[in-house]
Amino acid sequence: MSGSVDIISFGCRLNAYEAEVMRSHADGAGLENAIVINTCAVTAEAQRQARQAIRRARKDRPDARIIVTGCAAQVDGPAFAAMDEVDLVLGNEEKLNPESWQHQALDFGLANETPVRVNDIMGVTQTALHMIDGFGERTRAFVQVQTGCDHRCTFCIIPYGRGNSRSVGAGEVVTQIRKLVEAGCPEVVLSGVDITSYGKDLAGQPSLGNLVRRILKTVPELKRLRISSIDSVEADKELLIAIAEEERLMPHLHLSLQAGDDLILKRMKRRHLRDDAIRFCEDVRRVRPDVVFSADIIAGFPTETDAMFENSMKLVDECGLTFLHVFPYSIRSGTPAARMPQVNGADIKARAKRLRQAGEARLAEFVAAQVGSTTDVLFETPVRGRTPQYLNVGIAAGGVVAGSIVPVRLTGLNGCELVGEPGH
Repeated sequence: MSGSVDIISFGCRLNAYEAEVMRSHADGAGLENAIVINTCAVTAEAQRQARQAIRRARKDRPDARIIVTGCAAQVDGPAFAAMDEVDLVLGNEEKLNPESWQHQALDFGLANETPVRVNDIMGVTQTALHMIDGFGERTRAFVQVQTGCDHRCTFCIIPYGRGNSRSVGAGEVVTQIRKLVEAGCPEVVLSGVDITSYGKDLAGQPSLGNLVRRILKTVPELKRLRISSIDSVEADKELLIAIAEEERLMPHLHLSLQAGDDLILKRMKRRHLRDDAIRFCEDVRRVRPDVVFSADIIAGFPTETDAMFENSMKLVDECGLTFLHVFPYSIRSGTPAARMPQVNGADIKARAKRLRQAGEARLAEFVAAQVGSTTDVLFETPVRGRTPQYLNVGIAAGGVVAGSIVPVRLTGLNGCELVGEPGH
């Protein structure tokens, strides 16, 4: 593999998306024999894993160039540069710039010094549209329409890794989606760091709902549109109308909830209370009965008592959550939450386990309830695809073309994956 560029990506879907952007730039520049570690800063464990990967990469390929980038590199570049294994550190803005990947930009000839190319992310005021087509599948394209975040939740270091909220103009987004559809892509996912803040920095302040409706109206050939994680309190009226009226907008919403106790939510500096979350789910389900919700929830936030945690447990049922993304609270140096009274580590671990078990039970119950129904499946391979609610479906080999949307009669289960037979 001495001639290859390998990318090891940690963290969120956006990081995975940007890994493919970097791969394209590196290939275009002719870069060879390099390993890119695309780091995450959301938890201390994520940074530990990144450091472990860096050391392993150097051991496995001692002659390769090791480039470290991503959110952890953005907020703590010098620390990664101090590692003997690292040849170059790139910031989050720099990693998406094609010029950063040109041979002359990857000159590692500085004596006794690791280059650190990390700008002040807070000074970046614009973002460019970076487009990839489905992580190599060519059945689903991820279009980054926004990055950064203007909010300052007390536990979160991401704004310091991503900068303030910046949006891509709606016209540019529509143009690129039209190109994807013309190339045969059946599904597009709108992605970003705080996607419900879309448009606040643009002329006229178009909302996310406005963007969604504009895409669906002006690209009628697009078969499926998805939106990534949203902050329910920022969901605008046009987005709710689109959810209710647009069948091509898929009925799966990922919510940034974080907790189910009002005092903890206030200490997190969130902008919603538990009743707001419950009401949002009820309102959406009323107009779109087939919708499913997934959510982020943090276990063991500082000052969280057993009673407060139980409120988060109850929220799983009260919001009717189908998928849970559970995060054991992790101290991030420099955040207000790091200075609050901390919960015992064993309690954090136990609470996270209970939340995961609740999520697994909810998912198993929902998946089992689908058996016997027929639903449209977008096939990512000839034998596996996704329902509108983003459930996995497998079929026996034969006949289905990847990228096609086919009705499938769901006949059984294989763990939490549905199995079925293509209809006619």
